[in-house]
Amino acid sequence: MTIESSIPALLTLLSAYLLGSVSSAVVVCQFLGLEDPRTLGSNNPGATNVWRTGSRQAGMTTLVADILKGALPVWLAQQLKLDNLIVASCGLCAMLGHLYPLYFRFRGGKGVATFLGACLALLPILALCQIGIWLLLAGLFRLSSQASLATAVATPLLCWWLTPTYLPVLSLMSLLLIVRHRDNIRKLLQGNESRL
Repeated sequence: MTIESSIPALLTLLSAYLLGSVSSAVVVCQFLGLEDPRTLGSNNPGATNVWRTGSRQAGMTTLVADILKGALPVWLAQQLKLDNLIVASCGLCAMLGHLYPLYFRFRGGKGVATFLGACLALLPILALCQIGIWLLLAGLFRLSSQASLATAVATPLLCWWLTPTYLPVLSLMSLLLIVRHRDNIRKLLQGNESRL
């Protein structure tokens, strides 16, 4: 990769992180006159906590915005015809922005919806499988975190089966999602995790 060709890639990756750093939950709640989701419920600025503590409208809006944060940078990288690794890494950078947002003192969410958005742009069939797994488990057990963790574990396996091209990056994203759910894992083991 030459310097000339690496500049668009670096700018796209940086843009992905900066877009991911926009905390949809905080912005949506401020716009709707709701309390900061970082001070309520699980203190997590994500769609599930907003849904539980704010309103369904705010939760759905946050969900859509977080999905778009993951999908748009990947789509842009695809339009620029960047290398597959860079394209997938744009999804990773958007997720890192969501987890550690520059504009919100690096206090972000769990990354589930942003991860889904990146996968939706990268490999739609994978994203559909993720949605199916999440809906099935969430419907059966009413535990969002459990469904998210299972989806994260299944993602690398599904990616390997469908196309290994994005496997390294999606595996890293899955690992980040699991690490960010460590408190939920503890609550699940103790049997006191909040249900949907």
